[in-house]
Amino acid sequence: MTDKTKDKIPVHVAIIMDGNGRWARQRGLSRIEGHRAGAKSVKAVMKACREAGVRYLTLYAFSTENWSRPKREVIGLMDLLVKFINENEPELHKNRIRLRTIGRFNDLPAAAQFVLRRVIKATESYDRHHLILALSYGARDEVTQAARAIAQKVKNGELNPEQIDEATVARHLFTEGIPDPDLLIRTSGEMRLSNFLLWQLSYAEFYVTGTLWPDFREQDFLKALAAYAGRERRFGKVEMKKQSE
Repeated sequence: MTDKTKDKIPVHVAIIMDGNGRWARQRGLSRIEGHRAGAKSVKAVMKACREAGVRYLTLYAFSTENWSRPKREVIGLMDLLVKFINENEPELHKNRIRLRTIGRFNDLPAAAQFVLRRVIKATESYDRHHLILALSYGARDEVTQAARAIAQKVKNGELNPEQIDEATVARHLFTEGIPDPDLLIRTSGEMRLSNFLLWQLSYAEFYVTGTLWPDFREQDFLKALAAYAGRERRFGKVEMKKQSE
């Protein structure tokens, strides 16, 4: 990592982990084997985040649309989720990483809910690093639920419509209290958001790589950080140059 990269580390990195199925197909393996290989990349990126100083890592682990996949694959993914959390809980405690989820939590199987609730509770006091798993998550659903909650408060007389601003909406999103991502990484070369954090990614820098997720490792993550460090974030503003007198 260069000195320039160290000076411009994003606080929050979000990742669309794409390419597990393609990776497995190229090797004549089942899709679940691709997901299993992808779990190794998650561990590698978690380590890279800690070493680089990235405090928040959000992973698009399972979308609302993913429920339409073959039942066998969905069951396998949920089993992998439970296994991953159980196996990595000691590391979360060792490195004081807080676990959090965003999405329709109650859609998850009972076994997944149980282990997630337990580890979320056990790590809730940690503030050094944050691992956020987007599970049964869809950004349009998130905004819809926020709009519904705000509308109910207006109906109940708890909120005046004129008081509704961007901060009001943000407080009703799944990501309440979490800073917006500075950098979005998408693997496998696809150029779309796939219904992920549509509100929160408004001013994030995008980094797309052709590397499939199971092949994504620390050095790939550092390349993304280097690309981020080389960009100038203006948030829609234009830098005015001083006129010489």
